[in-house]
Amino acid sequence: MLLNIALILTLALVLYYLFSLVKLPGILGLIAAGILVGPSALNVVDPEVAILLKELKTAALIVILIRAGLGINRDTLHKVGRPAINLSFIPGVIEGSTVMAIAHFIFDFTWIEGGMLGFIIAAVSPAVVVPTMLDLKDKGFGKKKEVPTLVLAGASVDDVFAITIFSVFTGLAAGSSINIGRILWSVPTGIILGALIGVALGFALVRFFKKFHIRDTKKVIIFMIVAVVFYEITEMESLKAIIPLAGLLGIMAIGFIILEKYDKLAKRLSAKFNKVWVLSEILLFVYIGTEVQINQLDASLVGSGLLILLLGLTARSIGVWISLLGSALNNKEKLFSVIAYWPKATVQAAIGAVPLTLIEAGKLGNVSMETGQVILAMAVLSIVTTAPLGAIGIKTFGPKLLSKE
Repeated sequence: MLLNIALILTLALVLYYLFSLVKLPGILGLIAAGILVGPSALNVVDPEVAILLKELKTAALIVILIRAGLGINRDTLHKVGRPAINLSFIPGVIEGSTVMAIAHFIFDFTWIEGGMLGFIIAAVSPAVVVPTMLDLKDKGFGKKKEVPTLVLAGASVDDVFAITIFSVFTGLAAGSSINIGRILWSVPTGIILGALIGVALGFALVRFFKKFHIRDTKKVIIFMIVAVVFYEITEMESLKAIIPLAGLLGIMAIGFIILEKYDKLAKRLSAKFNKVWVLSEILLFVYIGTEVQINQLDASLVGSGLLILLLGLTARSIGVWISLLGSALNNKEKLFSVIAYWPKATVQAAIGAVPLTLIEAGKLGNVSMETGQVILAMAVLSIVTTAPLGAIGIKTFGPKLLSKE
């Protein structure tokens, strides 16, 4: 098992370096490494290592949200407030609805099947967006209007809406009765409640760290334990059935409170988490690569699939522009925000196969096996096209479109 991990990490580091040499984002090399060692190519990942990668992927995602939270202060929050709220749902809803409608006509899907596909595709990838935005922040790009913070704040909530609406369509496909009124109040309530719990945990950690003088490394461990337990609780199906708590937003809120109430510690913790991210980044993107199953792509599907993704991204881009109307951003900054909202990977890798799995289990009786296979193929296609497109776009156009302070 350890040898298997060592070989995977070695390949990942080599490809990261090679991609960086040709001026491509290193994370694409990590995803390529995952594809090579995964079921799409060599299929040499030990089953126990695959399980471990899946768990560590969650920890890596938590690390980047903690880093984001530790970099957002009160003034920054005031700057990005309303536009960030708009970005959290308007682009995703417009894209998901567009993909649903187009799939209805191109794939002859029912509206419910199109809805399942649309809101799998609609989720932006915090795994790609957040670290790239943090990198731009560290380099001082877009600092004056906090553009990177605006994008990462919106992206951290975008998934809540996409997954919730996907769950609604999955329930409809299973023949379950859906209470629209409950959904309309539970989603915003879950977002607010998730943030408030994060704030409470932040105050608790500040008080604990001020009372007990321990090494910063141990504080990082305690912070991670609290964040992981909180996130896992928000992911419990029994809780989601009642109210979908915004766990990722809550984790960012913990970091925000520590920065607000104990800024000296926040800066030291941020430096520690930057070091933790070095390994976390490798594990996260290698895992995403292993979840990409190229063999699920049907050659006859690629053309129509790319057309749907293109029209969906166009709709998303319009949604981003609408979200930023009336904000302080100029046209270049709005264009950058459009590009930054293209990447898809995290959610698509996590739930792309869910409809097919439910169909195989007989839980979606009115949905054909072929429909489930098309949805999975579209999820794979969205990752292999938009993750590189978005990552390259952010790396290339971020320094050109954002002013540097």
